[in-house]
Amino acid sequence: MITRLVKLTFVKGREQEFLDIYRASEERIRNFEGCSHLELLRDVHDASVFFTYSHWESEQHLMEYRNSELFRSVWSRVTPLFAAEPQAWSARTADIRQS
Repeated sequence: MITRLVKLTFVKGREQEFLDIYRASEERIRNFEGCSHLELLRDVHDASVFFTYSHWESEQHLMEYRNSELFRSVWSRVTPLFAAEPQAWSARTADIRQS
């Protein structure tokens, strides 16, 4: 399983536009093959900063989503709202028993 965390920083005053896009897209993203969890988080100190937190069955599933028409459609509407470049991390649970 892959956990994906993406930090999105929006132009102040454009947050509601992002939330509208997210609401309209979240079920389709959540139901995309390989996605088992999708959550939206908001920074406690800066209301213009959000994080998407998702779980994917594999890196291949994540890449299929990132190469999909759904991703391109959502991303093309969200990109103009950014105040900073998005940051993304993919991670797996660390197996601490094998150290």
